[in-house]
Amino acid sequence: MLLADKRKIASNPFFIFPFLVWVATGAFLLLFFSKRDLFFVPNTHYSDFADVVMFYTTWMGQGEVIIPVLVFLMLFRRFRNWWYFATASVCNLIPFFIQQILKSVFDSPRPRLLFYDRLWMHYLPEWPVYLSRGFPSGHSTGAFSFFCFLSLLLTARYKAFGIVFFILALAVCYSRMYLAAHFFDDVYAGSILGTILTMILFNIMDQNKSKFFKKIPTA
Repeated sequence: MLLADKRKIASNPFFIFPFLVWVATGAFLLLFFSKRDLFFVPNTHYSDFADVVMFYTTWMGQGEVIIPVLVFLMLFRRFRNWWYFATASVCNLIPFFIQQILKSVFDSPRPRLLFYDRLWMHYLPEWPVYLSRGFPSGHSTGAFSFFCFLSLLLTARYKAFGIVFFILALAVCYSRMYLAAHFFDDVYAGSILGTILTMILFNIMDQNKSKFFKKIPTA
């Protein structure tokens, strides 16, 4: 054990530090504000322009966007290898399956089930109606897994783009409440689940890169 590999843990402070602030802030909000209040604020501050933006923003947490982007990266030599393919698959699929299991275990009601008779609730008719299996948010888990994974792939020169990825992931969380698809605790739990699992899985794959995969191109 004393001779264990001393390689640094793969991370991106520009993604992780804002994430930690988000975790602390979210815990504070859950402690001092009700479930209804945390949903009411983002859901009732809407506009025609925001409807369009949020409608498309939420897609960043779906496979229809995530999978094509991950495949597109394989056009670059650095990612045209089995390690990238395996790591991208593991870091994005395992969080997906775990959150699906948790959804079935908790089977939590969604806003449109609890507040179906509230005239103040805002939602888009063209968006699917979900009533159950709300905790944790699948879109939030997917977005944070996806963007955390991308931030870990960044080279030192581009690490600062990690904060952009964090903001995009957080925007997906906001869109889920705006669209009346989830409560705050749903997206909060999903963001934590996606980030932590991706960090763990990425580092496992990174630490075992030389054991199971050929030399990875660096450029």
